[in-house]
Amino acid sequence: MTAKVFIDGEAGTTGLGIRERLATRRDLTLVSIDRSMRRDPRERRRHLNEADVVILCLPDQAAREAVDLVESPDVRIIDASTAHRVDAGWTYGFPEMAAGQRQAIAVSKRISNPGCYPTGFIALVRPLVGAGLLPADWPVSVHAVSGYTGGGRPMIDAFENPAAADHTGDAHRIYALSLAHKHAPEMQLCSGLTRRPLFSPAVGRWRQGMIVEVPLHLRALPGTPSLADLQSALEGAYRGEPFVQVAPLAESSSMTSLDPEGLNGSNMMRLMVFGSAEHGHARLVALLDNLGKGASGAAVQNLNLILGLGETTRL
Repeated sequence: MTAKVFIDGEAGTTGLGIRERLATRRDLTLVSIDRSMRRDPRERRRHLNEADVVILCLPDQAAREAVDLVESPDVRIIDASTAHRVDAGWTYGFPEMAAGQRQAIAVSKRISNPGCYPTGFIALVRPLVGAGLLPADWPVSVHAVSGYTGGGRPMIDAFENPAAADHTGDAHRIYALSLAHKHAPEMQLCSGLTRRPLFSPAVGRWRQGMIVEVPLHLRALPGTPSLADLQSALEGAYRGEPFVQVAPLAESSSMTSLDPEGLNGSNMMRLMVFGSAEHGHARLVALLDNLGKGASGAAVQNLNLILGLGETTRL
């Protein structure tokens, strides 16, 4: 008998992406609430408790409420919201993050899917902290730009719906100007930093795809690491990973631009080290699809792990 998977919030951007990736699979059974009963709380509770795996694609408060409705001790939950990402009782769903993380996810009953921006940031910073190239208390800045789907339905409407009250023709928009973005706590915790990073997010006029970058003054760092040191640490951390690639220095040094939509439709993330040895400056860059490795693809990867299926299946 195949495992039953219920997506709570399947009509949202992330939910639709997950459903699309699972729709043709025969190694699991995707269950949904009948349209005529979607507003029936008893029917929703039944689905939440009868599924083998529940994937939550809901706003934070609604995700917390859904978890409270799960009474069966056998139900395993993957939460794509921000609600549980720094909760000690939940396993952070970034398999490539550290040795043993993949195994921890596989046996966990509560997995919190990473945010799209944190996925890129943690992938770049954690190996450097672990290798001693970047002190844990270093004042790190991170600049990132995403397609407008990263902001959920309100931002999608603002860019796509001329009738929306906040419709915009902006080509590029910075936001979270109070520096209180909800992704910052998981960025700090899961990267190994002891100081909150200064996070500057932006959105561009394209639907999906993102670039996350961390600038560093190498000569200010203890030990004055080189560009090669940074690239080597990243390469060593992700060697053999199916979804995380690290560009050779020769390749990144020959690049003159980067397309934020370059990995759209995939669950891949590509890490690059740019910089100037002459000036002692580095730009660490992660390229990924905010709806792929940054959301739906990551959820399916975690689902594959907890069901004991091939991790790369349908990805």
